[in-house]
Order: sequence, then structure tokens, then C-alpha cells
Amino acid sequence: MVRTHPQWKEVERLIAYDRIGPLRLITGHFSYYRRDPSDIRSRAEWGGGALMDIGCYPIFIARWMFGAEPIDVAAMLDRDPDFGIDRLTSGMLRFPNGQAVFTCGAQLVPYQRVHLYGERGRVEVEIPFNAPPDAPCRIFVDDGSILGGRSATAIDLPVADQYRLQSERFAAAVRGTGSVPVSVETAVGNMAVIDALFRAAESRRWEPVGTSRR
Repeated sequence: MVRTHPQWKEVERLIAYDRIGPLRLITGHFSYYRRDPSDIRSRAEWGGGALMDIGCYPIFIARWMFGAEPIDVAAMLDRDPDFGIDRLTSGMLRFPNGQAVFTCGAQLVPYQRVHLYGERGRVEVEIPFNAPPDAPCRIFVDDGSILGGRSATAIDLPVADQYRLQSERFAAAVRGTGSVPVSVETAVGNMAVIDALFRAAESRRWEPVGTSRR
């Protein structure tokens, strides 16, 4: 759904129009607290855990904004002693033209943020993933000229329901009048990165990503 929200379209535009210079680094964080044994996110055999549930979002954003697949990845996991799921995961992704670093947690204070750093500026996305459907969103653009982010300027985005936009795009694709915003190949590519991160956490080494498809 993030692929359809106007705030991310604006970030994509800013990068494409060289507002911050060449993109070199993306950092992201996404967390919430939930520890319910009956929840699917607490069941390892059903694909539970922080990485599968919410780590997929900063991975998706990094692949989208860099316009490339990571070459290899490294990761660190902390597992819940009772459920066996990863409750805290940190990942590093090495791209041909930059790096991405993210953390995701399923037993942490709720918080989310994404920063994109270029050679001449940065973009900060205030609510990158759970954008409210009934309130405007803001992103910040900063050239770094004043420390503490005081040189940042805000860009206000109109109210948008990203799930509604996603559904409308899907419906248009079914009718043959449009295309889905995220292809099957993109989804497969995201899963390939997640698989590589799990391998890297076990091996404690950099692991190659097993697909080059976008």
C-alpha cells in the first residue's frame, strides 16, 4: 500500500529530480509491541515475527528508492524464548550504489521513521508506513546547512487513504484499465531479501541475495 501513497511518490520525485544529490544511504525503523500467543504474528510456523511482518516495508522502500536489488545482506536477530519468533531484527543491505540499514521490532515501543541521505541533502518521512487515512502527512527536506535539522523544510501532503488507493489500482488492473503498483516479481524479490537476512543471522556472515529480479 505504501507504493500508492502520495508522500512516497513525492520522495521518489525528489530523488529523481536530484533534490538531495545521489542517494547513498537509507535508514529505517518500524516497531510495535504485541505479545499474544494466539496472534499469527506470534507463530513461527505461520510466518510470524518482526522481519516477515514489518521488516518487509523498509526492505521494499530501499529496493524501490535505489531502483536496484541488494548484492548481499547481513543481519542480527533476537528471538522470543517462548514463541521462537524474531522479536527484534537489524538488517544491513549493500546495493550497487549505496547502503540501507533498518531495525524492526515486535516487542518495542511503537515507532516508525525513514531517512534517505544523499550527497547534498536528506529526506525524512515522518509516518512512512501507517500513514493516517484521515490526516495530512509531512516529509522533511534538509540540506544540512544548520545542525539539529533546523534547516529542514516541511512538505505537506494531502489526506490520502493508501489502502483505498491500493484497492482502486488493483480494481483497475482487473478491469484491464490499469496496472498493479507492485508486481509479482517485486514481491518475489522482497522475499528473496528476507530469506537472505534469515540466512545471514544464522551464519553471522554476509549472504548473497538469491535473485536479481525486480
